[in-house]
Amino acid sequence: MSKNLTVEELLARAKKPGEDALRFHPFYKGKIEVLPKAQIRNFQDFAIWYTPGVAEPCKDIKAHPEKVFEYTNKGNFVAIISDGTRILGLGDIGPEAGLPVMEGKALLFKYLGGVDAFPIMLNTKDPYEFIRTVKLLEPTFGGINLEDISQPKCFYILDTLRKESGIPVWHDDQQGTAAVILSGLLNSLKVVGKKLEDAKITFVGSGAANIAAERIIEKAGANKENIKMVDSKGILRSDREDIQNLEKNYPQKYYLARSTNPEKKSGGIPEALDGADVVIAASKPGPGTIKPEWIKKMAKDSIVFAAANPIPEIWPWEAKEGGARIVATGRSDFPNQVNNSLGFPGIFRGALDIRAKTITDEMCIAAAKELAKVAEDKGLSEDYIIPNMDQWEVFPREAVAVAMKGIEQGVARRVATKEELYKEAEEKIKKAREEVRLLMKEGFIKKIE
Repeated sequence: MSKNLTVEELLARAKKPGEDALRFHPFYKGKIEVLPKAQIRNFQDFAIWYTPGVAEPCKDIKAHPEKVFEYTNKGNFVAIISDGTRILGLGDIGPEAGLPVMEGKALLFKYLGGVDAFPIMLNTKDPYEFIRTVKLLEPTFGGINLEDISQPKCFYILDTLRKESGIPVWHDDQQGTAAVILSGLLNSLKVVGKKLEDAKITFVGSGAANIAAERIIEKAGANKENIKMVDSKGILRSDREDIQNLEKNYPQKYYLARSTNPEKKSGGIPEALDGADVVIAASKPGPGTIKPEWIKKMAKDSIVFAAANPIPEIWPWEAKEGGARIVATGRSDFPNQVNNSLGFPGIFRGALDIRAKTITDEMCIAAAKELAKVAEDKGLSEDYIIPNMDQWEVFPREAVAVAMKGIEQGVARRVATKEELYKEAEEKIKKAREEVRLLMKEGFIKKIE
């Protein structure tokens, strides 16, 4: 058990993936490539797939634009777009340095969701130029995944593109994180016997992840009057001296300062945790960002989500010693890993399968509830509040939940039954996994020693 390891051993374990990455990445020179999906029986087939035959589907699409989804792979193409200004915990390292992350995201999209995703790094920090570029790319893709964009411009970019694009535009650091956190929170509350609408929730960190998580959790039923947000300067409140300056440049945080913490409680993390049922931390890595003695001030049967990587804001055993009943982190070597990879592959699978025009907050909530139900079906416990990534049935079930909600909300270009959607999602995901296994077996993906 991780609790029995020393801090030095845990730090060594945290460093191991990075050490392997420096060896594996140059071996493969990237993690994705493009392969044909159509048969090539002989060279005469090129006359079908390219000129002169290809002119006929082109003309049909010109006459009937929606047929682009029938004649091309647009409906399964997703662009993963970043400007490299907030890569992981590394900050603004530039578009080239961010490319390995986006390639990794594309790998997860394919293997977990059967989605063909392409990394696109933009050489601009201008949000207007970013938005214009994404809109220019729209004809090729069925969806857009925004990734690792600095705040507060990430909010403006997402909000603008969601309004002005005809395909789903999603920011995984916002909507994806929020959906997975909500899923784990719903099950945690079931385990401890508390209700979302009654829970007092403190968010430590007021960046993109927690601002979106607050919005989604509130829409799912949390009471805003029971919510407190903490940033680097303390608890957000309407009378804090610096809040008025945020109205123009950071309206999301300004709104939260005015709408949460109605008693205008002041102080920092310790004061915000006093009496809280739940803490959701997405702030600076620990250990020590949150202290065990602060957890002791929380309500009985408290829930702690310490999501910073590679080191959570507080070690799980420290949180337990402080009185927490349930602890979740972003790490795979502890129970209850809250990981975006449980969300975006299935959510996009569902959105793409109905040719959705957008991904609504309600679709994210539907995904969160289905993700929670997968774990509930297997039996909840303090150490199992959310599925593991290797439970592959998570993704088709999520996809169906998202698709059905999209159909209900009228954002689908295609309507299908639950049974049809599940069969399609299952086939696409199984195909992606089998293709990787076959390529490995045949040696086309080389084994690294």
